[in-house]
Amino acid sequence: METISYEEFKKIDLRVAKILTAERVEGSDKLLKLVVSLGEEERQIVAGIGKVYLPEDLVGKEIVVVANLEPRKLLGLESQGMLLAADAEDGPILLAPDKESPPGSIIK
Repeated sequence: METISYEEFKKIDLRVAKILTAERVEGSDKLLKLVVSLGEEERQIVAGIGKVYLPEDLVGKEIVVVANLEPRKLLGLESQGMLLAADAEDGPILLAPDKESPPGSIIK
């Protein structure tokens, strides 16, 4: 496993996000388009979790996202961040706070 310095790690902006909407991306069996709240801002995140999670089960859930990741296009949709998930044998497992946290809360 490659290591990074603490200074490099401090550049990553991890935040709590609340999923406001979720829908399947047309033309993909694994991509979901999420709209999340980061407190004072809403963002669109496109994530490859559609084989494990149903869109309707995600609305209202809190997740952890990388908020300062450069936007990227996936199937023509801009993803404005990345959710964090564990890589499990059965597919991704979303990382989430164990207690309700305000959207936009900084993860330290």
